[in-house]
Parts: sequence; C-alpha cells; structure tokens
Amino acid sequence: MDHSPTPRTPAAPPAGRYSRTDDRAADRKLRIAAVVCGVLFLGLIAWLGGSYLLRETKLNGTVPTFQAVSDTELQLQLSVRKSDGTAGVCTVRSQGADGAVVGQSDFQVPAAGSSYVEVVTLRTTARGTTAELLGCTPGKK
Repeated sequence: MDHSPTPRTPAAPPAGRYSRTDDRAADRKLRIAAVVCGVLFLGLIAWLGGSYLLRETKLNGTVPTFQAVSDTELQLQLSVRKSDGTAGVCTVRSQGADGAVVGQSDFQVPAAGSSYVEVVTLRTTARGTTAELLGCTPGKK
C-alpha cells in the first residue's frame, strides 16, 4: 500500500458567498457612469441658470476705454447693450493710485435704441487710475 500524500486542490468558496471580480468591475462602471451623469446634470443646471440671468438682465454695460484728462476729471466710454425701450442708470467709479475711491457717479441711459455708446466725464477728487462699471439697473416703469 502506498501511503504517500495525495495532492489536494483547494476547495472553491461556496457559490454566491463572495463577490466576484466581474461584479466589482460592473459596480465600478456604474459608479463612473453615475459621476459622469451627475457632472452633466450640474453643468446643465449652471448653463440654464446663467442663460436665465443673462436674459433677465435688461442692461449690460462695459467701460472699454478711459483716460484721465486732469487731476479732477476722467473721460470714459460707456457702452450699454439693452432691450429697445429700456431706460436705466449705470454707476461708474474711479480709484486713485492708492486704491481709494476718488469719484463715483450715475449716468442716465436713454430708452431709445438697443445700444448706447457715449463718452462721459467723471469728476474726481484726485487723479483717477481706474474706471470701473459697478452696474446698470433698469429704470422704474
């Protein structure tokens, strides 16, 4: 009789007891798909919100150029895109070299036309080094 040990193969785990690697891969793919869908959903919400806000803003203004003509005056170009028939007010300020506000004023935007471009003069208490549009608000109807 031969008493040599016979090689045994390890017993397989019971079926369904442990997660298979295929299940892990499927779970990972589902997580990635969920993250991608979440990011796309947030992007859609941001885009819709931004387009709503831009559509609702009746006056969109900029100050493309400005020039300090003296220590007490700043000339600037005020450019406003707007809905035809919408009047309003745009507020512009200037700061000095030290960052202090040296001038601030409201400029009326007439209702006629869909755009308004005008060179306006801002009075300052010292030489202005900036011209900043703080915002435009539609007039009350």
